[in-house]
Amino acid sequence: MDKLTPEQRHKCMARIRSKNTRPEMIVRRYLFANGYRYRIHVKSLPGTPDIVIPSLHTVILVNGCFWHGHEGCPNFVLPKSNVDFWHKKIERNRNRDHKERLQLRDLGWHVIVVWECQLMSKVRSENLRSLLHTLNTIYLQNKKIKTYDFDFAEEEKLVAAEEDIDGYLED
Repeated sequence: MDKLTPEQRHKCMARIRSKNTRPEMIVRRYLFANGYRYRIHVKSLPGTPDIVIPSLHTVILVNGCFWHGHEGCPNFVLPKSNVDFWHKKIERNRNRDHKERLQLRDLGWHVIVVWECQLMSKVRSENLRSLLHTLNTIYLQNKKIKTYDFDFAEEEKLVAAEEDIDGYLED
């Protein structure tokens, strides 16, 4: 049974935002303070990701544990009232999230998911440092030196310079 009256529950639920949430703002401030520049809520990408870092071809999704059904998280508890509705809603959200992540990966984007519980004060700094490490790893992978393997037959060896071209290389 719900502890709130229907009017109180309606007021409470109406105040929940989908953009510029507290967890999202924590991640955005941390990224900006560490030199990362980003775009927010890019509508041209599947699912309108929360944070997009174009230079790294990376999107960061900041998910609320309840709304996105974070398995094993103490913040994710289905309400006792209207259980069937909430179960279907959370399952639809999970399926939509999975589909959007696959679409982003198919488009060549790196996808990072940050859960609301990972930003709780006890574990926040460790998880934000881990996020920064992941972004640095993506940067290094993108800037990795590309090597090329040439297979030449013995008679096709490349010559960097001729022995004596018009007297330029004389002994």
